[in-house]
Amino acid sequence: MTTQLIRVGHSPDPDDAFMFHALANDKIPTGNYRFTHELQDIETLNRRALKGELEVTAVSIHAYAFLLDRYALLPSGCSMGDHYGPMIVAKTKYPLAELPNIRIAVPGTMTTAFLTLKLLFADVAPGKEVQFEVVPFDEILNVVEVGKFDAGLIIHEGQLTFQNQGLQLVIDLGVWWQEKTGLPLPLGGNVIRKDLGKQAMADVSRLLRESIVYGLEHRREALDYALKYARDMDVTLADKFVGMYVNDWTLDYGDRGRAAVKRLLDEAHKAGIIPAPVAVEFVD
Repeated sequence: MTTQLIRVGHSPDPDDAFMFHALANDKIPTGNYRFTHELQDIETLNRRALKGELEVTAVSIHAYAFLLDRYALLPSGCSMGDHYGPMIVAKTKYPLAELPNIRIAVPGTMTTAFLTLKLLFADVAPGKEVQFEVVPFDEILNVVEVGKFDAGLIIHEGQLTFQNQGLQLVIDLGVWWQEKTGLPLPLGGNVIRKDLGKQAMADVSRLLRESIVYGLEHRREALDYALKYARDMDVTLADKFVGMYVNDWTLDYGDRGRAAVKRLLDEAHKAGIIPAPVAVEFVD
């Protein structure tokens, strides 16, 4: 039997580590597929996906809009902001009307966080542009704390730790989006390269779901593994963070989650952020 190598890209964060624990540590049988894992920040993975470098990778839903020719969305593995999401934080609690006048550190222009920030601007400051600079996501809290930027757009565990650095919440974009649309905010998903063929795409999709199920059913074991990637978090906080982004949404988007992806990308197209309409394609 020929072994097929599947390179998987994901972020070095506790939620992704939890999700991929079973695949990374041989906890489930994978047949003739051999998985290797490449850990990089989400913006780097977004850029690599544009070149089709990895068979499977985590990407921002924003980035997915530019990957339609090469990748399809897997039904499992999404990170959904359900009444929470990326945040703008600052030393001063700026009113939203002031946002066009301040410099914001952002984790990447292809992140869904940045897309949602631009949608917020279109809503509260029509015609105004975001003054931003890209900063590695795990440095944003620090550069805001020392005053290099007026505010920061934070993702990952910074959502739970920003107050430890004397920062205040300006707005939670996940809450804003939910109030605007009635839908959760689809932040990231896993995509698979279409040139693998339908059978391999279906097999890998099943194995990814089995890995997530294994983590949820062996929570403490998977959490212990995930703790290796938990910056500035104890086990209680890491467990809370994992619970935010590995849950029922992660097992399958479902009809509401798929509607949320379509709505986000439709709104981005209407706002001129994404140049063409997006025909969202999921692996069956």
